[in-house]
Amino acid sequence: MIIFPAIDIRGGKCVRLTEGRFDRETVFADNPVDMAVRWQAEGGEFLHVVDLDGALAGKPVNLGVIAEIVKTVTMPVQLGGGIRTLATIDEILTAGVSRVILGSVAVKDPGLVKEACRLYGERIVVGIDARDGQAAVEGWGVTGGVGAEELAKRMAAAGVQRIIYTDISRDGTLSGVNAAATAALSKAARIPVIASGGVGSVKDIEAVKKAGPAIEGVIVGKALYTGAVTLAQALSAARGEVK
Repeated sequence: MIIFPAIDIRGGKCVRLTEGRFDRETVFADNPVDMAVRWQAEGGEFLHVVDLDGALAGKPVNLGVIAEIVKTVTMPVQLGGGIRTLATIDEILTAGVSRVILGSVAVKDPGLVKEACRLYGERIVVGIDARDGQAAVEGWGVTGGVGAEELAKRMAAAGVQRIIYTDISRDGTLSGVNAAATAALSKAARIPVIASGGVGSVKDIEAVKKAGPAIEGVIVGKALYTGAVTLAQALSAARGEVK
């Protein structure tokens, strides 16, 4: 199972939100590039980056910082936040980002997702962010009008090979990952899913690992920044080394 250290960028800084709320923001570092270097030095294998300003603006805003991250570290990077056109996808992938995460556009323009999958294959990931089982869009502020599992099925049918599932109510709360909902979504879509939102201890990572092989990874954000979990501990748990 892969551990994805998370870097959320807002105003050029590395921040974390609680429950996806922009009015509940904590700044953890002024320079996201320094954090990327740190996570790589501590053994990180794959970096998860979100352009929070982009999620609100509907188009990427922090591409300069993100390009610098890609140039500085050797581990692959997946990026989400405001990516809603084929031209933007091409620009980001050309810049060296390994995977692009499509969120709101999966609800609003599934045809674009299908075309992106045709062009770029497994480099396209869909992020399904849900509150009470319903998909949310536009920086998590609006209900998308479709259930998370139903959306997952539609995306799999469109050619998506991987989904990131975030339980918004748990994100940034350190209250535990919704492993059951993540496993259920993976079962419904029949494709691998990456769990996100709520990691607060090593036990949460162990719970995700036990939830089934279809969950191929877990994104860890606030727990790393607060010291609730070290990256070394997270990696050990993902490998089944923690008793």
